[in-house]
Amino acid sequence: MTASASALRPLRGLRLDLCARSARDEHLSGEVARAFLGGRGLGAYLALRERLYEVEPLAAENLLIFAPGPLTGTGAPASGRYSVTSRSPLTGTVFDGNSGGNWGNAFRRIGWDYLVVSGALRDPGYVSVDADGVEWHDAAGVWGLDVPASLARLRELHPRCEAAVIGPAGERGVLFASIVNNRGRSIGRGGLGAVMGAKKLKAVVVAGHGARRPAVADPQRLEFIVYEAEKLLKANPITSQALPEFGTSVLVNVLNQAGAFPTRNFRESQFEQAGQISGEMLKRDHVQKRAACRGCVIGCARRTTAGGQSGEGPEYESIWALGGDCGVGDLTAIVQASYACNRAGMDTITMGSTIACAMELTEEGLLPGGPRFGDAAAVVALAEATAVGEGLGVELGQGSARFAAAHGRPELSMSVKRMEMPAYDPRGMKAQGLAFATSNRGGCHLRANMLNPEILGVPKMVDRFATLGKSGLLINMQNLNAVLDSLSVCKFTSFAMKEDYYARLLSAVWGETIEPQELLLLGERIWNAERLFNLAAGFTRADDTLPARLLHEPVPSGPSAGHVVDLPPMLDEYYISRGWDGEGRPSPAKVERLGLGELAAEIEAAS
Repeated sequence: MTASASALRPLRGLRLDLCARSARDEHLSGEVARAFLGGRGLGAYLALRERLYEVEPLAAENLLIFAPGPLTGTGAPASGRYSVTSRSPLTGTVFDGNSGGNWGNAFRRIGWDYLVVSGALRDPGYVSVDADGVEWHDAAGVWGLDVPASLARLRELHPRCEAAVIGPAGERGVLFASIVNNRGRSIGRGGLGAVMGAKKLKAVVVAGHGARRPAVADPQRLEFIVYEAEKLLKANPITSQALPEFGTSVLVNVLNQAGAFPTRNFRESQFEQAGQISGEMLKRDHVQKRAACRGCVIGCARRTTAGGQSGEGPEYESIWALGGDCGVGDLTAIVQASYACNRAGMDTITMGSTIACAMELTEEGLLPGGPRFGDAAAVVALAEATAVGEGLGVELGQGSARFAAAHGRPELSMSVKRMEMPAYDPRGMKAQGLAFATSNRGGCHLRANMLNPEILGVPKMVDRFATLGKSGLLINMQNLNAVLDSLSVCKFTSFAMKEDYYARLLSAVWGETIEPQELLLLGERIWNAERLFNLAAGFTRADDTLPARLLHEPVPSGPSAGHVVDLPPMLDEYYISRGWDGEGRPSPAKVERLGLGELAAEIEAAS
């Protein structure tokens, strides 16, 4: 298969067949764990091995792969996370989402390393998992409930449980529906909640109460490294001050001042009302208290109130998508629209970007009676309409790429591989454009966010308007983020911690020495495995692109005025640096060096 022989224990998995309502134990070798870690990496391996590139995303044959990582539940900083992998109904790519909360910790504490869900139930139901296996439950009384009510009801039925649920959006097939677990933590993008809804699976409940942490080879060494790592997090100004004080919403003013805050469907890169929707204003008018994932010393989340409602968030991306991208400067309305998305279980980025697309279509005369930029009430109403499938919300629930195409203007969808880009205008930070174009799950800042070097100067400042010379920095970031998603560890820790700390943490857990460069090689393997999946699914170089607006329409004013993204030479440089050919295919030598030859051969045989 892939890596050298390993003494690591096999991974213990549970496989559910919803059609047969059956469950069985299975195992993956320590060699697989050594090669793909867990979390996102394990999901990519299983998605390739089970040839999900051949199945329709909403078909019963598609899988949902729930997988914590080897650090989940060990006490490592900000490691209470897990991933869900599938083929996305929004993009058609291999797709994983990564979430905090306590579901991953609880799942590992009852002795499981991963869960594979196949098939579909005949009638809505849910499953509860404990150390001994699974129990099947009818979803009557839970199906149809929104996310907070679903989680509350399941806690009544299974006291102290941890549950991953879908809301009404997932039940009715909104293509950007999310999976949400306790504390409102989401597998938010790409529509994996719609996959779960197509399977008529309301929830996966961890019902047992595992009393011990997962096995650690060297507990004393781990404890010391955790102590050192937490000192770094408490000393770093981003993880000890900016994020705890304002959360991610601190970025509103930062990006707006840089001229990289996309406004009115990316027509502009500065919003004149940014100060009214900033993190500072959120803190002043709406924040009640800080919140955090289990065991996190950063605490970037916020409990808020608005218009008589309360909830968590919004984060920076939500404020942008439901605010600046729609030309809306009413923070109360933005918070309420974010609450509506959270209750229904919907991705706020795609929701806001799709509304912004509708607003531009209205201005173009192609959507009579549609919403207009700046209409705060319309943003709230359309989020609620999408959640319940009423009126224009039915169309909006398909995402902006399908929506814009249906109205004859596909170029007005600000998406990559059919997934809407987040809150960074690549014309003001050129390497971010390359990051969006090459992201293997579509328009995404979590695969690699060039905010750090291009705007914040972490670890060093680079010329944000330079076209070439950044592919190595981007690739290193993409590989490292693949590792973090697979370990599973919050990416915010990387503001203060470098790869040597992650390698030391993993070495203590496994009892095998892992060098930092070896860890990055694991990330490269995962990235290339995902690339092989997408190629097998029919994606080509033509899909590694950006909306025409960013390539051909210069920013009209502000610090980024006159700039577009000159993507082709950046893409050529990136492919060469990756060891791919001119069409973006990993070379045979690269495939063999990464130990992916067996999986690549299966793809070739299948084609």
